[in-house]
This record gives sequence, structure tokens and C-alpha cells, in this order.
Amino acid sequence: MRARGFTLIEVLVALAIVTIGMAAVLEALTSSANVTLFLRRKTFAEWVALNHLERVRLSGQYPRNGTSTGKVKFAKRTWRWRQKVTDTPVPGVQRIEVMARPKSQSRGWTASVTGYLGRAIAAPNPLAPQWIQGTIAPMAPGVPTAPGVPGTAGAPGAAGAPGAPAQPPPGATQSLP
Repeated sequence: MRARGFTLIEVLVALAIVTIGMAAVLEALTSSANVTLFLRRKTFAEWVALNHLERVRLSGQYPRNGTSTGKVKFAKRTWRWRQKVTDTPVPGVQRIEVMARPKSQSRGWTASVTGYLGRAIAAPNPLAPQWIQGTIAPMAPGVPTAPGVPGTAGAPGAAGAPGAPAQPPPGATQSLP
């Protein structure tokens, strides 16, 4: 009788298949970890750039055209940023591009954001409603108010609202049948 079992060749083939499978799994895990680190660095760089752009906007001063650079600490790291300010075709409006990267990175920028800063180019709309204690009071007479707000002309059941009885405007004559 012959003994039954695996031959040396069968064992070596099985080990080769397992080794190739484990290498593929390790490659996938390594790739996933690298992508996670890249996205984390890119997200932080974008936050650094957005924070700098908001600092410029909140400063209340209009930056001069040109390029400037600087460093900032964020998320326990030092980051470099570069700001480029240019005029736009609209008078009084500037385009601000901010790029950021980790200090350890010597070339290229990890993230870039663009914002616009300008002075008011038109007077505010005088017909805009003012919110007063949950109701709307128009700033100018005869201005319709927002629908659905209790106590206003646009509210359900109010005069002129959908489903409400038709009411003539104040001062209008009404003929009776």
C-alpha cells in the first residue's frame, strides 16, 4: 500500500500561492496607508491656505498687488504659504491666491485656494426686509414680504396669500353684487 499525502512539489506550489496572495494584501495596505497620509497632508495644507485667506479678509486692509510668503504653525507642524494678489477686471476687486505646503517639502505646493476681496460697488438694496421679532417689516411701503412667515402678507390665511379670500388693496372701491 502506498501512503497518501502531499508531495514536496504540491507543498511548494501552495506556499508560492500563499506568498503571492500575502504580497498583494501587503501592497494594498501600504498603498492605502500612503493615500491616507497624502490626503491628511493635503487637507491640512488646504486648511492653512484657507485660514490665511480669511486672515487677509478679516484684517480690514486691502493687500498690495504682488507675491508674499510666510510660515505658520498648524497641527503640530510648520507650514509655508505663498500669497499672490492681482487686480481683476472689476474695479476695486482683487484676486488672492494662497498656496501652502509643509515646511519639509522643498518643491511644489500641496494645496491652493483662491478668493476675492473687494469694496462695495453698489448701494445696498433698500427694499430688503428687516427681521424684527419673528416678523418681517418691509423697509419701503408696498414691498411684498416673505411667504410663510406669520403676521405677514405672504403667510397662509393672510390677505393675498394662496387660499385666502381676495382682498382689495387699501383705498380701492368695491362693488357689491
